[in-house]
Amino acid sequence: MTQHAQQSVAAADLPERGQPLAGGAFVTRYWLNGEERALVLLDNELIGTWGKYGEDISGAKSLSDGAANTRAMAEAGSDIAVKALELDAHIPSYLEGALLMAAKADGVVTLREDRWHHLSTQFSAYSAYFMDFEAGWLGDFVKDDERLVRPVRSLPIQ
Repeated sequence: MTQHAQQSVAAADLPERGQPLAGGAFVTRYWLNGEERALVLLDNELIGTWGKYGEDISGAKSLSDGAANTRAMAEAGSDIAVKALELDAHIPSYLEGALLMAAKADGVVTLREDRWHHLSTQFSAYSAYFMDFEAGWLGDFVKDDERLVRPVRSLPIQ
């Protein structure tokens, strides 16, 4: 896994939303597992399948922790999850996808509207959540469909 230099950020050093941070654009502050964090959207675009249809990945069911979901996906053999982790990033969770949509609606970030995006949260053994950033549609569909991923980083705020 490639390591980026920045592993956390001081609250006083946070830029305005949409400005550069940790190799991407700062999206927003949010709370995850009792810790305030900074969500960063990378410019990279990955395309691939979420995983195998019919395979339940118990560690990929968090609605909020995209990093944990992505690690579980990678351990189960998901190529797109491995690619995200190689960027020292992860596939956004259900919550992180909603935060990205809110930032897009606020004009803070730009996201493609012509493709549906995988999220890292598994819905069932047969499907996972995805998001349409044109209108903010959130749904679930079969895991073995090829979709776009915009990786994110989540940095602890000190």
